[in-house]
Amino acid sequence: MPELKRLHADHAPAILAFELANRTYFAASISDRGDDFFDQFSDRYNASLAEQEAGVCAFYVLVAGDGSALGRFNLYDLEDGTARLGYRVAQQIAGRGVATATVQELCQLAAARHGLRTLRAATSHDNVASQKVLTKVGFVPVGPAAPADLGGKSGTWYQRDLQP
Repeated sequence: MPELKRLHADHAPAILAFELANRTYFAASISDRGDDFFDQFSDRYNASLAEQEAGVCAFYVLVAGDGSALGRFNLYDLEDGTARLGYRVAQQIAGRGVATATVQELCQLAAARHGLRTLRAATSHDNVASQKVLTKVGFVPVGPAAPADLGGKSGTWYQRDLQP
């Protein structure tokens, strides 16, 4: 059974392998991270750990029993009880309800562990799978998302109020 774990330094090899193995799959529905992401992975990863340590963001990894990464579930810009949610799951588990269950779990953690009251997430118009996940776990559309919010694609912002 996969387990949602807080990102730590030891996850770096599994995260890089996850991103590389699913790069083409992700690029079909979300903006590609670009070669720079992979060329500078170590620096970016360490910067993410520093942001998490500072309390600005909270990063989670869905870890399989063998230690491989199956997904990333992140809370960005934690401020005044609000954060942005971003997530991606491996192609091998897509469509099985794993993203829905894990986003639901992260919503509970967001309230209980991080004291958040509201989560926002943006998804492109062509990312129907993400729209379904967000709707299933109680997010509602609240307005248009600009291409700048979605790496060049237009879409919709969703929001969910959390229970303490």
